Amino acid sequence: MTYRTTTKQHAQWSADKQRRAQATRDSNRMQRPAPAYPAALPEIRMRITVERLDFGHETHVFELRRTNRVDVFAVVVDGKPWKRAGLTAVLEGLRKACPRVMSGRRCLTAGTSTRTIPHHGPQTQRR
Repeated sequence: MTYRTTTKQHAQWSADKQRRAQATRDSNRMQRPAPAYPAALPEIRMRITVERLDFGHETHVFELRRTNRVDVFAVVVDGKPWKRAGLTAVLEGLRKACPRVMSGRRCLTAGTSTRTIPHHGPQTQRR
């Protein structure tokens, strides 16, 4: 038994059926209301202003600008580009940029303490 090939009439009927089905899908889609798309995000998504008063008045402005990803920002610090990062990385960079300040108790005892801080050399492996 040989394989039966489709005839021209059957191919024409199949193509017409496909066109009718596509036309029905298109008309149904056009009759439905348009989907509600989210609003476009603003260029500057977030602005963080940091005021340091430890060593005089110092102000820094972090602008987190829109990128093609929702969770990644182009960060600009004081008008200069810094990096592309998420909010967690921005806050981590801010935390690391802030120098640690000695407490008031440590400042009072810094000059009068006779105690020395022992220095342990490089760690050696014990057996």
